[in-house]
Amino acid sequence: MTTMAQETVTERSRGAGAAVRRHELAAFLRSRRERVTPEQVGLPRGRRRRTPGLRREEVAQLSAVGVTWYTWLEQARDIQVSVQVLDALARTLFLDPGERVHLFQLAGAVDPTPATSCPSITPALQAMLEQLEPYPASIQNSRYDILAHNRTLGLLLGDLEAVPPADRNCILLSYTNEDWRSSIVHLEETRRLMAARLRASMAGHLGEPAWKMLLKRLREYPEFCEAWERHEVIVAHSRRKEFLNRLVGRVVVDQSELWLSPEVGSRMVTYVPADEESRERLEKLHALALER
Repeated sequence: MTTMAQETVTERSRGAGAAVRRHELAAFLRSRRERVTPEQVGLPRGRRRRTPGLRREEVAQLSAVGVTWYTWLEQARDIQVSVQVLDALARTLFLDPGERVHLFQLAGAVDPTPATSCPSITPALQAMLEQLEPYPASIQNSRYDILAHNRTLGLLLGDLEAVPPADRNCILLSYTNEDWRSSIVHLEETRRLMAARLRASMAGHLGEPAWKMLLKRLREYPEFCEAWERHEVIVAHSRRKEFLNRLVGRVVVDQSELWLSPEVGSRMVTYVPADEESRERLEKLHALALER
């Protein structure tokens, strides 16, 4: 077989493989769409509904994509799908971690969000977090994603375990999660400082899908846009924080950060009580966490 003929066969094989993935993706989306009830997304069922689960136009609206475009996706048309759209669809259809991985694989895309368990979180690091109890501690990346945490941190600003892993981002939670928002005493200042630090960190990650997707989600909130457009930048620094915990009351802590590599990336964030009353309340919070 000539080289040209071999290239033709290879191209046909790739085309056939892509077509198979598109049809698998279409079938997968249909099956998951039919599984979600209108009540789950806050829509009335109505008497004339014949479609099991959600309609295509409802999925499109909830995911902020065009109805025609989503219809083409379920028809296995040869169209490009961004990671931002895949993320929106995964959240709209309530995909679990395994289903989310499957969705991105079928679309031939790389999921930019943190997984349920990050490979960089070794058993040794998790043990260190646990040994710091009752002091709240977590491991975060420069995007504010919470990659791991101990029990006390999990209850400090609400119930972190109730938050899907893909949404465990400190700056995002300060806008989307009511428990998280109400637990931060100086909320406006905290949001402004996080936006400034995020902008400083993002300079080294311009164009990366995960950063672009996070920024797109944050831009839905006018308060963030206002802080972001100031173009303020700050670097990491230790600072005192105050939280109003729903279980034990006001807690004052000193935040410290330990970098886990020479690069400005993952870091261990710890909260040490600033006074005796805060120490006692963190001990009580830890005891409550152990009972769960």
